[in-house]
Amino acid sequence: MTDFNRIAKKTVWVLFLAQSFASAGFIAAAAINPILGAKLASDRSWATLPTAAYLLSGALSASAWGIIMDRIGRRNGIVSGLLIGILGNILVLFAIQHASFLLVILGLMMMGATNSAVQLGRFAAAEVNPPDRRGRAISMVVLGGVIGTILARVSAVPMSGFVVSLGMDELAGAYATTLILFAIAAVLVFAGLRPDPRDVGKEVAKQYPSEIPHGEARPILQILRQPAAVTAVAAMMLGQVVMVAIMVITSLHMEDHQHARADIYTVISAHTFGMFAPSIISGWLLDKIGRGRMIFIGSFTLLLSCITAPLSPNVLPLGISLFLLGAGWNFCFVGGSTLLSDQLSPVERSRTQGTSDFLVGLASAIISLSSGFIFDASSYTMMAVIAGILALVPLFMAWSYMRGTRMQVQM
Repeated sequence: MTDFNRIAKKTVWVLFLAQSFASAGFIAAAAINPILGAKLASDRSWATLPTAAYLLSGALSASAWGIIMDRIGRRNGIVSGLLIGILGNILVLFAIQHASFLLVILGLMMMGATNSAVQLGRFAAAEVNPPDRRGRAISMVVLGGVIGTILARVSAVPMSGFVVSLGMDELAGAYATTLILFAIAAVLVFAGLRPDPRDVGKEVAKQYPSEIPHGEARPILQILRQPAAVTAVAAMMLGQVVMVAIMVITSLHMEDHQHARADIYTVISAHTFGMFAPSIISGWLLDKIGRGRMIFIGSFTLLLSCITAPLSPNVLPLGISLFLLGAGWNFCFVGGSTLLSDQLSPVERSRTQGTSDFLVGLASAIISLSSGFIFDASSYTMMAVIAGILALVPLFMAWSYMRGTRMQVQM
């Protein structure tokens, strides 16, 4: 067991570092994607199409990456995903130089597939650990996003100045940064993720055999008729929708108010820090107060962010609002994910959770595209109002679920 413990610790640390560098790349690009879309699209309403394509690609490729990694291993699968992302960044850099909106979309779709592959790293960390340490292993990998937030902030701005000195467009700096960070992550995974977590996980499973599940898996629609399951999926979907609706157009909003690129990176970094940093306590808090209360608090935090975001275009108040937006998403996503898992038997988990992730990704892509049209036709305030109304849905669903649970306990 000593060897397994050593391998597990090394695997988690490698994945933590890879997540840190890869997420820094995603964050650096995310701040610029809408601005680049607005610059290259023939109609400014299509400014968020590149982000929508990125999100949709990630949603559609998740299941495929799972199958691929089962066949070629976690290490080769994650490295392959990062290489696709490097090629996608090269394509975006080429598209910027030649002002090609279509090539930007194709490049970001490749990067979306990369994100999907990298996110599966948290499951690789889980499978090399015994059951009582898997939650902490996943949290450790997810926390790489905090380091990624810092890396994105300190690296993207200097790189923008560097590419300008080479005669390139300033916007190319974000994607040059992402390319380098993806390359570092790929080297780390290729060199450090040995032996492959897939193979280690099989050996760990032999030492911690689970019960063979009995009975057949229920249809997904039957599962989603349960109040707890539909509340969980609604929390994840609408939490993601509200977060994306505000986040994706904040860069354009700040651009309209003549903010410097450094200010835009600061606000987006505050948002992504809010997304990942609460993972330090959200798992503990979830066990203390329960799934329903966690979703309720997350939804209320999202609503608070929607109310405060349009009040001032200045960096500090906007950064605080976007931090709250990230924290609300974290509480809804963690609470919803756990509540959904509670409702599923082992034979139902993979298929149902995969369907849930697809719905979340699809909803993200739709709202990302829609927000560009809404923002162009109205204002940032109107987008915040619409997002706030959507945040009320999981808020009331969580309240109804908690009320129903209390009534069952009293009976």
